[in-house]
Parts: sequence; structure tokens; C-alpha cells
Amino acid sequence: MTISMPDISTTKMTSRGQVVIPEEIRESMHLESGVKFIVMATGDSIIFKKITPIPEKDIKNLLKLSRAMAKKYQFDENNIAEVISKARKSKKTTKKID
Repeated sequence: MTISMPDISTTKMTSRGQVVIPEEIRESMHLESGVKFIVMATGDSIIFKKITPIPEKDIKNLLKLSRAMAKKYQFDENNIAEVISKARKSKKTTKKID
């Protein structure tokens, strides 16, 4: 990992817990208003990880595939509880070999 000057800066927290991400870092990472982050604490460090939304086309493809599988295995709203129950039972009876 190479660290350059735009990657290092200082900021402070307000009384309301808000932290400003310095302009140089926002620009270098192409961050815009409204971007969401996962915030993790580790030791004396706080890590912000930008959440990247799943592209709509990927969601549509996933829905298409899941509908095709549901049709293939012939389950719908009427028998979904039964299908879940069977899947959970088979998971419990499957033994892991180390």
C-alpha cells in the first residue's frame, strides 16, 4: 500500500460526533454527499469503509435466477415454510468431515 500526501490529513470531531473528511481525501476518493460508510473500531483506530451499492442489473439478474430456481424446484408462497424446514433439517444432519 502506497500512501501519498492527499491520503493523510487531520480532522476533529464536533460535539455532536460528526467528523469532516478533508477535501483532498474526498476528491481523491471521488466521495460525494450522501455516500454511506461502515464504521469499525479497532484499538485506537477508526476505519471508514465506503459502501458500494449493488448495481440494479445485478439485482435483477439475481431475482431472475432465484425465480427460475423456485420454478424448477416447484416452490411458491404456499410451500416456502416447508422448503425452509427441509433445508434446515438437512443442514443439521449433514456432518462436517475435517
